[in-house]
Amino acid sequence: MKDYLRIINDPQADTQARLEALKTLETEGPKPQGTGEINNHIHTIYSFSPYTPSMAALQARNAGLAAAGSVDHDSIAAAPELLAACAILGIGGCVGFEVRVSFKNGPFRDRKINNPDSAGLVYMTVQGIPEPKLREAGEFLKPIRAQRLQRTRAMTEGANVLLGETGFEEIDFDRDILEPSQYANGGEITERHLLAAVAKKLIQCYGKGPALVQGLAARFGVEPGAKITALLSEPDNPHYQFDLLGILKSTVLPRIFIQPNEKECIPAGEVVNFARSIGAIPAYAYLGDVGESLTGDKKAEHFEDAYLDALFDELRHLGYQAIAYMPPRNTEEQLRRVRQLCTERGFMEISGVDINSSRQSFNCPEVLAPSCRHLVDTTWALIAHERLCSVDPRLGIFAPDNPLAAASLAARITVYAAAGRELDPYHPEASAVQLAQKIAQGAL
Repeated sequence: MKDYLRIINDPQADTQARLEALKTLETEGPKPQGTGEINNHIHTIYSFSPYTPSMAALQARNAGLAAAGSVDHDSIAAAPELLAACAILGIGGCVGFEVRVSFKNGPFRDRKINNPDSAGLVYMTVQGIPEPKLREAGEFLKPIRAQRLQRTRAMTEGANVLLGETGFEEIDFDRDILEPSQYANGGEITERHLLAAVAKKLIQCYGKGPALVQGLAARFGVEPGAKITALLSEPDNPHYQFDLLGILKSTVLPRIFIQPNEKECIPAGEVVNFARSIGAIPAYAYLGDVGESLTGDKKAEHFEDAYLDALFDELRHLGYQAIAYMPPRNTEEQLRRVRQLCTERGFMEISGVDINSSRQSFNCPEVLAPSCRHLVDTTWALIAHERLCSVDPRLGIFAPDNPLAAASLAARITVYAAAGRELDPYHPEASAVQLAQKIAQGAL
């Protein structure tokens, strides 16, 4: 009997082979009970993640999620497979990408806004990309990917100096980073790809266990806290690579990090205008002041909370249409403030939990709490937007010639959430045509 799970999560397998394996697996055994949760912020192998798009969809469905969305760094390459996998599994699917942009021409140029590594550079997402526009989105991202590739290659030279000084074999960028990645297939190479190559050198030298922890201290001067030390001292830890990446990101990466230029992190307005031109939804990714991160790669730090009102005004000025945020990362006080500002400034709220490690759960029960339940509705509205806009660009939820354009955003979201739930999850394209007619006729 074939190992279908292995095929589904094999980065080197053909996309169609992964989807066929998923179809076959889906015919076997009982299906898990749904929770109604959603997640719009899943990374795949096309940026850095342990999951192919098919496996990401399967993990989401097996966790009970009703809908899943991918947002890879600087890449939309996962989108066709993610949507197809969600249809096989009978859950809602939506796609977009995450990108860093420059705010250096505005009032926050010298601030650390939502990016722990850089002042004046911001993480944002482009959500709900209509299927006919996926190729155009990929072309838009090509030069950004090329610039990041060039910068990562330069950082590898810095890493090799550090490795050489401490007696390790150097990294061959093409062999150790570029070839195992999905860059040739439209994916991105991130700092985590470089750190994964460093981690591999460490494991080759010390193996997995206490000797590696001792080697980190002796050769790099890195002494992990008690929690990470315990995890890295356990050779059978199934999340070993990602736990090691977390400590390397917070301790080794700053020694070799090169700030991106404005060819890689282009002005925010350019990305916002592009997103709106293809019927997608540009969203600012709210971070907020944070404590210890879930993945162990971010320190406690202050970000945009001190000037959030002014920042939201600037976002509206730049043309952003949504705010993306992650309820598990923020306090209830932070979430109340964001929700209030979204209502006042007319921003759609989009939620998801950043998944890029095997240690992270796909579940987000926080969205089922009364204060966050509306985020489930906005997800279904996002799904409907993406599908309906694929049928007719005028049916984008923010399209000026939408039949519902005169209605409030809240009213449009209510209609689109109902439309998203009415889609046949196994045949969303076909049912979208019928729903488009209903929207146009005011019958939904």
